[in-house]
Amino acid sequence: MLAALDHVQLAIPPGSEDTARAYYVDVLGMTEIPKPPVLAARGGCWFRAGPVHLHLGPETDFRPARQAHPGLRVTDIEAYAARLAAHGAPVTWDDDLPGHRRFFSEDPAGNRLEFLEPGQAVPRDPC
Repeated sequence: MLAALDHVQLAIPPGSEDTARAYYVDVLGMTEIPKPPVLAARGGCWFRAGPVHLHLGPETDFRPARQAHPGLRVTDIEAYAARLAAHGAPVTWDDDLPGHRRFFSEDPAGNRLEFLEPGQAVPRDPC
């Protein structure tokens, strides 16, 4: 029986760990956690924020995930969107999920990320 989601792994280009670290720590506010030595030898990096765990692993024939994505629940979504935008990350609001406010962004490798907060959706000015 399933009990919980342990983590989500996203692919990154080989050798892009430092760029990923800068984004996931400095922009998203996550903490890097050490990988077990046998897994660390494979490259990549792991991050967490509270119960949220994201693993990034190098993939030789890397292609960013444009449709598949983690949905990351946040608090104070307006402030979080402003934080990402201030770091130059794209913020694309989407009001199509009833009962939620959400936006999409992407990491430096081009992987799609969804950020959402339960609550009343707020219509956005398209300009």
